[in-house]
Amino acid sequence: MRKQDIGFDYHRYHRLLIEADDENKRRALIELLIEEKARDRLAAQRASDRAAMTAHTIANVLKLGRN
Repeated sequence: MRKQDIGFDYHRYHRLLIEADDENKRRALIELLIEEKARDRLAAQRASDRAAMTAHTIANVLKLGRN
């Protein structure tokens, strides 16, 4: 059931939902959705952290250039 994808893939999730015809497959689908959402949140947090670090570095460089 697991496939690595970036972003929300409506067609993939729709197909997995159709295939989830028993309790084990439904649970696996739910776990997959939770796992992928957590991965997306972590990636967004890392991107935000990188942007903040870059902004801080640029600010320091500009500040040092004035002196």
